[in-house]
Amino acid sequence: MTPFAERCGQHDAARVAACEALLKRVRDERMDSVRLVWCDLHGSLRGKTLMPGALADALQQGVSLVATLMLKDSADRTVLPVFDPGGAPAGFAGAANLVLLPDPARFTPLPWAAGSAWLPAQPWFGDARPVPQDSRRVLQQALAALAGAGYGLRCGLELEFHVYRIADERLDPATAAWPGEPPAVTMIHPGYRLLSDTWADLADPVLGLLRRTAQGLGLPLRSLEIEFGPSQFEAVFDPLDALAAADAVVAFRNGASQALRRAGYHASFICLPPFPNVMASGWHLHQSLQRLDDGGNAFVDAHETLSPAGRHYLAGLLSHARAATAFATPTVNGYDRFRPHALAPTSVRWGRDNRGAMLRVLGGAGDPATRIENRTGEPAANPYLYIASQIHAGLDGLRRGLAPPPPTDDPYAEGGETLPASLTEALDALADDALLADAMGRDAVDLFVRTKRHEQARFEAADEAGAWHAREYFGRP
Repeated sequence: MTPFAERCGQHDAARVAACEALLKRVRDERMDSVRLVWCDLHGSLRGKTLMPGALADALQQGVSLVATLMLKDSADRTVLPVFDPGGAPAGFAGAANLVLLPDPARFTPLPWAAGSAWLPAQPWFGDARPVPQDSRRVLQQALAALAGAGYGLRCGLELEFHVYRIADERLDPATAAWPGEPPAVTMIHPGYRLLSDTWADLADPVLGLLRRTAQGLGLPLRSLEIEFGPSQFEAVFDPLDALAAADAVVAFRNGASQALRRAGYHASFICLPPFPNVMASGWHLHQSLQRLDDGGNAFVDAHETLSPAGRHYLAGLLSHARAATAFATPTVNGYDRFRPHALAPTSVRWGRDNRGAMLRVLGGAGDPATRIENRTGEPAANPYLYIASQIHAGLDGLRRGLAPPPPTDDPYAEGGETLPASLTEALDALADDALLADAMGRDAVDLFVRTKRHEQARFEAADEAGAWHAREYFGRP
């Protein structure tokens, strides 16, 4: 039988050698399990745990995956009627199987689970066609389009999040619900002292576990910081190529959540945990184009803040900002963050080193670290979709030679184009932006929009908003 990997065009000499090296490593290190994982629409890892004896076959033939796992909303409810004729996209009807094909080059031992490792995979249809709704594939295709214009993308990551000590797991089967009850928690530090060394010392067990987890996963962690709010933290990473940056976000969020849970802590990457006086968390995405011919930063100009390419890219981001917000902030929860004078944007503006602007330009005039920081993201966003939306928006600016308006010194001034005030408004903006939707891939965008509208409708039907946010988002690992 022809290996599935060969049918997919994934059977070259480099992959064969990587598979052989991986099997030898698993034997030599006497690993007892391998977690075959993939990233779902919401940025969470799902997968199957394989015994070492099943690994060789999985590398060649893949592992079956029920297709409905790609059609889940944030409460794990299947959004599309897969058993109704015409109710599901091609390849998903009847809850058919997809095939997960592992990538041996991304094998990652888990620092918190001795003898176990992640083996990332991507889904394929059974006839060896790629699944266009796979969010990692959406980013891969965006990067291919960007490479066609002569560029790559470098991304710097700043992720804010909350960590709490678990007081009660709330696992009483008599109170089980769908989605489940979130844990009862207490705070790690009382907050309101940004970068406090005292609170950092108080939180040292948590910070140490986060540091060991990130470094054990091979992530380029630059710093761990005490953020302003109670029990709030920030992780900052060195710049990475875009696909590696998205992989790093998935690895850090899922790895931190698992390692902390084993130690009795709950990590939450939602924007606003359901508590009084909580401070919103954001994800600030730094980006710069890299010339493929010489590896240089294409945003750098000897005399200006941004090069002509940088200005076109910036203008593209502004042009598609409202639609791209749906990918940067894809939850009902995240839109309360967009408030004036709160270090979060409210309008489609850019500024030079201005934290109130949607796009903050840093560096300039010969600075090799010149970059654009997008401040609309929430830490729960799917990184593949978020970054892909930036690429396609910026690429449109490059292709059309768009020019940005002057920078703002008053990012919260009245007038001008505002950012969406709700998930519904962002999804409407995405539906109206045919160029961005087509560039991202209609199959992927249609699934995303239908899933998120389903999520919004369930929120609107909820009896109590706070309880809904707690179950839907805060309790989600």
